[in-house]
Amino acid sequence: MKPYLKLFATILLCILISDSIFAQNSKLGKEKTHILFIFDASQSMNGYWQKSKKIDIARKFLIQMIDSLEKENNVDMALRVYGHQSVVPPQDCNDTKLEVPFQINNAGKIRQTLRFLIPKGTTPIAHSLEMAANDFPAYNPTSRNIIILITDGVEACDGDPCKVSLELQKAGVILKPFIIGIGLDVNFKQSFECIGNYLEVDKEEKFGGTLEYVISQVLNKTSAQINLIDANGSPTETDVPMTFYNAISGKVRYQFIHTMNVKGNPDTLYLDPLLTYNLTVHTKPEIHKNNIKIETGKHNTFGIDAAQGMLQIVSERTTLYKNLNILIKKNREIINIQMPNNKVKYLTGQYDLEILTLPRITIPNVEISQSKTTVIQIPQPGLATIFKPTVGPCSIFVQRNNKLVWIYDIDEKKLRQTLTLQPGTYHIIFRNKNAYLSQSSRKKSFIITSGKSIPIHL
Repeated sequence: MKPYLKLFATILLCILISDSIFAQNSKLGKEKTHILFIFDASQSMNGYWQKSKKIDIARKFLIQMIDSLEKENNVDMALRVYGHQSVVPPQDCNDTKLEVPFQINNAGKIRQTLRFLIPKGTTPIAHSLEMAANDFPAYNPTSRNIIILITDGVEACDGDPCKVSLELQKAGVILKPFIIGIGLDVNFKQSFECIGNYLEVDKEEKFGGTLEYVISQVLNKTSAQINLIDANGSPTETDVPMTFYNAISGKVRYQFIHTMNVKGNPDTLYLDPLLTYNLTVHTKPEIHKNNIKIETGKHNTFGIDAAQGMLQIVSERTTLYKNLNILIKKNREIINIQMPNNKVKYLTGQYDLEILTLPRITIPNVEISQSKTTVIQIPQPGLATIFKPTVGPCSIFVQRNNKLVWIYDIDEKKLRQTLTLQPGTYHIIFRNKNAYLSQSSRKKSFIITSGKSIPIHL
């Protein structure tokens, strides 16, 4: 292949890869989207709206929507209808039926069912929503269940569609539904907004645009950017895990590690705009931001104060410590357990340290500053090997001013034990297990020096 042809092929391949990545980011990827249409075929749909019957207008545009969705690989559809089986009066509040279940290649069956619907009965919206909970396939964390309700009236039975919708969302059965109101003589916005995303079509010619808007909401992710703001007000903090929860159900929706793009800006995320999110940024300590709403059609930017610095606890001869833990506390709560000589990032502010040496070292009000490393030095320890003449209780105390503070009990059955101790003055007390007089206790004092090892014979 000639060099210029090879270059052209490489450029073409890059463009194709770029388009593929963009498509994956802007669409809902490999997630399966289950769309259940709940269609109003109650008696009132026989009424005229502008030039045609409401039932004819509604099914015409719903069929157009189905035609569009049929071409989407990761979309499955189903149809539930209410008000089409029993005439009124009398009122049949159980008149709802899953006419076409979720199946592969069922678009033709949905279209055919819509064409032959005859409006007859009442409007049991709440009961239809309750029944819809069982219409979707078994729960899958990578799938989305969405209801699109098309109606010309409010609940006509005794149910509470707002309560039912919220319960289904809390249980994670569905995302927030779409309600399309057609040919309404009065504004029913207040009645429907508590159920889901309400869209009122006031003119027949607007119906198609409304359905297209719903499709775009259902299928397209929306771009967002999380700016982790440092102490100087710039979005420079990064490399932190983030978890996005469904604010209503509490289920995990996304998890990312924050990063910067090639231009040094916070990377772009693509999120489902149908959800309200609770965000946890897993800094130390964690940052929580609740009720984040994504606005479709724009790049959403959210700033979070996350100024951070580093903490390092340094110790010589760390081999003398076996799995030494350092407790990092904020407002008396343990937020991390750190190991010696590791650098760990924390939010700026003051922390209390408890180093689990023998004896324990407590250091209050350690200051962490923006982009700086605070270094804490642990004194080099020494070793004490305790030799007991026989089994029996044995305790070690450290001397602090004129008081003795207990630090450790040696196992009664052990006759020899080596301890790593901080420099200082210690006292050990022992009693033979078979001695029944307190006066038989033996006491011995010793001094630990950094880097030195001493034997203690009782």
